[in-house]
Amino acid sequence: MSLSKMLPLLLAAALLAIAPPALAQAVPAGPASGITTQLPRGAVPSHYAIAVTPDAANLKFTGKVTIDVTVSAAMPTLVLNAADLTFGNVTLTPAAGGEVTKGTARVDAAAQTVALDFGKPLAPGSYTLTIGYAGIINTQANGLFALDYTDNAGAAKRALFTQFEAPDARRFVPSFDEPSYKATFDLSAIIPTGELAVGNMPVKATQDLGAGKTQVTFGTCPKMSSYLLFFGLGELDRATKMAGNTEVGVITGKGNTGKAQLALDASVAILPWYNDYFGVPFPLPKLDNVAGPGQSQFFSAMENWGAIFTFERALLVDPRFTSESTRRKIYSIVAHEMAHQWFGDLVTMAWWDDLWLNEGFASWMATKVTDKLQPDWEMLLTRVDGRERAMSLDSLGTTHPVVQKIHTVDEVNQAFDAITYQKGEAVITMLEGYAGEDAWRNGIRSYMGAHAYGNTLTDDLWKAVEGAGTKGSVSIAHDFTSKPGIPLVKVDSAVCQGGNTVLSLSQGEYSRDRKGKAPLSWSVPVIARTIGGTPQRLILAGNATVTLPGCGPYIVNAGQTGYYRSLYPQADVQALAKDFGKLASIDQAGLLADNFQLGLAGYQPMGLALDLIDAVPANGSPAVLAKVPACLKDIYDLLDGDKAAQAPVVTYASGKLTPVLTAIGYDAKAGEGPQVPVLRSSLILTLGNIGDKAVVAEANSRFAARAANPAALDGPLRDDWLAIIAENADAATWEKLRSMANGAKSDLEKSTLFALLGKVRDEGLATKALDLAMTDEPGKTTGPAIIAQVGIPHPMLAVDYVLAHRQQYEALIGVSARSRALARLGNLSADPAMVIKLDAYATQYLTPESRKVVDRSIAEIETRIETQNRLKAPLVAWFAAKK
Repeated sequence: MSLSKMLPLLLAAALLAIAPPALAQAVPAGPASGITTQLPRGAVPSHYAIAVTPDAANLKFTGKVTIDVTVSAAMPTLVLNAADLTFGNVTLTPAAGGEVTKGTARVDAAAQTVALDFGKPLAPGSYTLTIGYAGIINTQANGLFALDYTDNAGAAKRALFTQFEAPDARRFVPSFDEPSYKATFDLSAIIPTGELAVGNMPVKATQDLGAGKTQVTFGTCPKMSSYLLFFGLGELDRATKMAGNTEVGVITGKGNTGKAQLALDASVAILPWYNDYFGVPFPLPKLDNVAGPGQSQFFSAMENWGAIFTFERALLVDPRFTSESTRRKIYSIVAHEMAHQWFGDLVTMAWWDDLWLNEGFASWMATKVTDKLQPDWEMLLTRVDGRERAMSLDSLGTTHPVVQKIHTVDEVNQAFDAITYQKGEAVITMLEGYAGEDAWRNGIRSYMGAHAYGNTLTDDLWKAVEGAGTKGSVSIAHDFTSKPGIPLVKVDSAVCQGGNTVLSLSQGEYSRDRKGKAPLSWSVPVIARTIGGTPQRLILAGNATVTLPGCGPYIVNAGQTGYYRSLYPQADVQALAKDFGKLASIDQAGLLADNFQLGLAGYQPMGLALDLIDAVPANGSPAVLAKVPACLKDIYDLLDGDKAAQAPVVTYASGKLTPVLTAIGYDAKAGEGPQVPVLRSSLILTLGNIGDKAVVAEANSRFAARAANPAALDGPLRDDWLAIIAENADAATWEKLRSMANGAKSDLEKSTLFALLGKVRDEGLATKALDLAMTDEPGKTTGPAIIAQVGIPHPMLAVDYVLAHRQQYEALIGVSARSRALARLGNLSADPAMVIKLDAYATQYLTPESRKVVDRSIAEIETRIETQNRLKAPLVAWFAAKK
């Protein structure tokens, strides 16, 4: 490993740009017929040469771009995307040579376009378009943006980065800013001498301009979409390792590359695995992961080709407080963004309708590679959690298909949800299970090879997979990507006959708020087995009978690869509870999740799900035991506002969970299993949150020990203990936490501690936290995190505050997040007044297209209210019986 603390000139010597592969050369294309575009058809770019000069101190920049454009039909003007840009000289020159024509720029701010008029229509042909322009440097992650931070010496610093997905390259350069307009890119920048500039490709040349300025020129990017372009600048360090022929790097603020060692080592291990799996080696000479200070409430990382951007909290490890769960999340995020280097970057969806081709596949691949390289983590169990996140949206009338029609910029921004990511992953998992690993991988390799440097539709993938020998997969894939909702596989009867179990199955649709609607139908791949028996497979399209070897308890979604709910006869659920410990861990997790949600939705008595929770043995799988606290916390929250009803839940949870916590201890032990740290955190957080006296007392004791030893809380559970302290804080304790945040040794630690202040249950202190969030004290990107934390215990308080300070709040979260932010703050409410408030906000400020997230939150709230009213009595009765 090499550590770079050098000037751009030395970096250039270390990194030599290579000529792009032949496939990467830009051939004018643009959106095919039938592909959505918001630009006039007839003009496409093949190459951009961009030169920028950032003025970080004054939050502005100037630029010049030269674009090679091919015009295929006469056009009155050239229309490009542009936002928050002003224009200077505009010229157009025939590529073959000839008269230079000056143009004028007419901006349409609402459409985010600029029309370039050259006084007469453009004839078909090839042209060189040159534009001088200027733009702003944002303080949130849109376009070119600045992040302020304090370095390890305590000095105030500012670094610049770019974030262009989905439609924000237009804030950096006037461009054909849509996925189908792929082109090659040259980028150069005039920067302060001594700072490190980062791009998609290695630096190929530097020139000292004098007066403290250096011009840095990067190598030519292969053909790619505009949203994948990247530029970063600041007082940064770079550490590297080689993975085959690729230089893999991590870039951080000075002195912090050691904290990115996990990410660097993960990248070096993952890259050759991906090279082999995809059958197309990573085509760029280097792959960096760039850590940015601060945070966003709406994304953690971005897959810029060859220059992934990740916020520090999702990339850096600090042994003083980074938890085991966070370490695993960092590994998974690295794997996700690296998978995008193929799914998304090398092969890109033609339009945002098929965003899931990027995100669903990256999520699936991240789980897959992490499970292969870190088998002790049991990552496949996390697919149950992901499935549940998707189903929480997909079970409401406000859901949408995986492949969804996108028309506007707001709709693009709202498409990044659990349907796109987690349902996408779940559907791919199911299809791979149907096709078999080898055939599925062969189909993926064929798809990559056929479409490298191009754009695709979902059907292109299905054709490649079926062409690899997975017959019948296309109809299944179409059903699950084109139809919204969740199949409900019902076991109508299970009969033991001659040593076999005969299941009669039928299909319906699972819904939390539309049980009376006519159900959709799917071709559902079902895998069923008795405990210890041989799995049996079928495609369920209506009613069917399947015979399972052996008699006794059985699982209908064996291995949990299916995206559907499984509804059993009550007696069969009770039989599974008795033999719960005999099930595979992933089936235990899936059974718990499935039955918990079926109970909440009213398909079966809630007591059946609680009986399963009760059946989880204290000495069982730590990975499964870690799921139990969250279920009990959900029940506790469902009874919010009724302390008398919550009290027996606390008693039961303490009785169920405390023996497990006592067995593993509050602190790590030598030789403990790899899942025990995650279990310990889950137990402590839940018991502390619901008010378990022993855990709260332990948190208070450890917090008090800081007076004599400031490092008393340090370790992987520090933030868990502090979360309990913050939730129960009085004024004096809250101020101590605030003092800790202001005295933090790094910006990563500072932002984490400030966010904790929003967790406080005391409404007066929560209001104080909201006021603090609007100041510069926590940092511009941390303020929204504080407000988001307030929204968990106090959704109405947070929503009312944001509505009263709407413009100030919106300035903190960036343009792309504004249509989603308020809905997320109010989402956990169970107050009918919140429905009225959110609807009024959406009616006044949002368009019908941009209010979809608000409508989803309204459906969540209405469903929560109905569930509370229906389940309160049976829940109270079940827990009373357990006293």
